[in-house]
Amino acid sequence: MPLDRSRALVLTAVGSLFLAACSGASGTGKGDAAGKPVSGGSLTYAVDTEPVSFDIHASPQDITGAIQRNVFDSLVHQDADGEFHPWLATKWTVSDDLKTFTFQLREGVKFTDGTPFDAQAVKVNFDRIVDPATKSQYASSLLGPYTGTTVVDDHTVTVRFSSPVASFLQAASTPYLGFYSPAAIKKYGGKLSAGGAADVGTGPFTFTSYTKGQSVTLTRNPDYDWAPDTAAHKGPAYLEKLTIRFLSQDATRVGALASGQVQIADPIPPADVKTVKANQQLETLTTQAPGANYALVLNTTQKPLDDIRVRRAVQRGIDIDTAVKSVYFGVYKRAWSPISPTTPYYDKSLENTWGYDPALANRNLDEAGWTKRDADGYRTKDGKRLSIEWPLMPQEYIREQRDTLGQAIQADLKKLGIEIKRPRLDIGTYIEKVYAGKEGIADYSWARFDPDVLRLYFNSASDPRKGGQNATFYKDADLDKWTNDAQATLDKDTRRKLYGDTQKKVVDLATEIPLYVRTAVAGVSTSVHGLKTDPNTWISFYDAWIGK
Repeated sequence: MPLDRSRALVLTAVGSLFLAACSGASGTGKGDAAGKPVSGGSLTYAVDTEPVSFDIHASPQDITGAIQRNVFDSLVHQDADGEFHPWLATKWTVSDDLKTFTFQLREGVKFTDGTPFDAQAVKVNFDRIVDPATKSQYASSLLGPYTGTTVVDDHTVTVRFSSPVASFLQAASTPYLGFYSPAAIKKYGGKLSAGGAADVGTGPFTFTSYTKGQSVTLTRNPDYDWAPDTAAHKGPAYLEKLTIRFLSQDATRVGALASGQVQIADPIPPADVKTVKANQQLETLTTQAPGANYALVLNTTQKPLDDIRVRRAVQRGIDIDTAVKSVYFGVYKRAWSPISPTTPYYDKSLENTWGYDPALANRNLDEAGWTKRDADGYRTKDGKRLSIEWPLMPQEYIREQRDTLGQAIQADLKKLGIEIKRPRLDIGTYIEKVYAGKEGIADYSWARFDPDVLRLYFNSASDPRKGGQNATFYKDADLDKWTNDAQATLDKDTRRKLYGDTQKKVVDLATEIPLYVRTAVAGVSTSVHGLKTDPNTWISFYDAWIGK
């Protein structure tokens, strides 16, 4: 969650920028009871965001992961309960110190260019991810303290880390740690971002064409026969062709679904959910996203946000409940923690603990010395206005009416005397400034079915200037220790306490202001059956088929 970032953050925002799932896989009700699956046919899937890059090792965009999940397989599969199952790896062992992972690979697996998937392919791909030349904006953080991969034999591989990585199996279940054919990597190099012929994986679909600004076409891999055991069938996918259309305008996307031009539209805007549900030819596929909630991320190195009293004033001066309810019609829920309720180790005790309190916000600003007002009603101190810059990305990268929500936030903070400036920047400038720590506020979400997003967001080693995601730029010894210690154990009680303490301290420090919990709502034609969502809320098309 996630676009981007040309730097992961950004597109995180951009892409979900970023998605995830509710408690895991779920299927379309009518489709699941529709009878015997039918092989063949084509399906058109409309989405609101177009990838900046199709390179799964470089791009942090959620939309990249959603599309490429159909083309690239993973070592393991994670189910709705968070359990792991064999996929490209048939079994694995983990050292007691969580630094060494050894995988026994499935035999007979081939890339769509005919070359074999083997231990050397794992090494080539993982080494590529951490190579600075790849400019990985997310996958490299999933590998974290990676020190190398050893080829034991053709079908046995050992992955090593310099420090414990409790979250590695979850990371290895995502398409971002998926596998290109080494022959394709050698042939296309930096051109993997273009998709199309360069996209050579082992998945159930082959990436056959891409028309910029319009669509991607995937076709069935006829040789596919290595789906995880959790799938509803074996062998090739049922669908012959899957077309993904880029329809950024909500009205256009919903209209295309209602008219039958597309069979799936994702997402359905909250304002249109009731209308879609009322249509007898349509149904909805709904999953609440795990991972980091959509939030305001406050840069603590920028004045006046270096003062905790100002940050707390911003935190308590926004009427989040009213803003979220009015913009999202109750489809999205107000957030209380940096992570969503469907994320493992979510701390429910934070709910209803820091509501809207303008009186408290005003007292904080007074104590911080912002006691005077200028002619426009904004607070001042030492002749300077209390002003914070929160840039907007280009319109095509804004999703879920986040700009509308931002207007409500601006209005609330203006009542306190805080000016929020929202210049619209081109995507390159936006990424450069946010990741260099030159902006006051950034906003994004991050889909991942693992609480390790707390380390990515709040551990000081995760510096955006060095490829990390901590745009608060805040260094706290407790947050560093807790998130590192949580990565070093699989003990559930210990992890629950560490991640719970982390969530509470982030709220107390007001370095981030959680706004809403993303709920992925897709509109689906009743002719489509067998759809499921994975723990990241990405739709799985492997078991999907077209009926009447």
